[in-house]
Amino acid sequence: MQSTSSRPWALITGAASGLGLDLAKQLATHYQLVLVDVQKDALARVAKTLECRNFFICDLAVPAEIDALVDSISQQHITLSILINNAGITHRSLASFTQTSVIEKVMRVNYFAPVQLTQSLTPFLSHDANVINISSMAGWMPVLGRAGYCASKAALHQYFETLRAEWQGNGKHILMVYPSFLDTPIEHNALNGLGSKATHKRTMVGAMGSSKDMAAQIISAMNKGQKRLLPDWFTRVSALLYRLMPNVYLYLMRRRLSRELSSPQ
Repeated sequence: MQSTSSRPWALITGAASGLGLDLAKQLATHYQLVLVDVQKDALARVAKTLECRNFFICDLAVPAEIDALVDSISQQHITLSILINNAGITHRSLASFTQTSVIEKVMRVNYFAPVQLTQSLTPFLSHDANVINISSMAGWMPVLGRAGYCASKAALHQYFETLRAEWQGNGKHILMVYPSFLDTPIEHNALNGLGSKATHKRTMVGAMGSSKDMAAQIISAMNKGQKRLLPDWFTRVSALLYRLMPNVYLYLMRRRLSRELSSPQ
């Protein structure tokens, strides 16, 4: 086994819970970790459990806090082999009843933060670094009551697909991950249209996935050099249906998620 100091570095956002925590646990054996989250107490507990000295409280909706994080990485002369843009937020509210401030916050965390982090940390990436972005099937297909979330993941998809084309041949790799429904805190902490915590139960299609299993799939896909990961049959079939028969997809989606139309905002 490698000594701790000789292991490569991996940075994970949203590392205090859910998928980010499972990724941290599974990478901890072979990587030195830089853990990032906005949840101070939870992140401290995780860092202690994983014996990680490099953990940072950072609100990814605030560009200045991202700048401070990057400065810390620079000052410690850390070269990252893995950058995982995992942190995210969502909302459950119809577009017409969602304040633009909510849309802006979702866009800042889900889109602008990964872009800012990746751009700012590029000088600190190893020559064969892996950049992993946790997107969503909602980045490809509309989902009722999630207009802002869908928009943020669509933007994430387009930016990093373009960046991959621009990076072709430079040794670095980009993996885009498109889960469907995972049992993670992102949905438990969803915003409503006014920016408070949503109180109505989410509606979903397909089976609930495990973040532990998803983490294992992501690491395996990274090690194989995959460009995209659509981890389950539901995601693949839905993507194909929306591409070939968008009106059918929209009809089925609206019928299955109809409760969103009458949910409190």
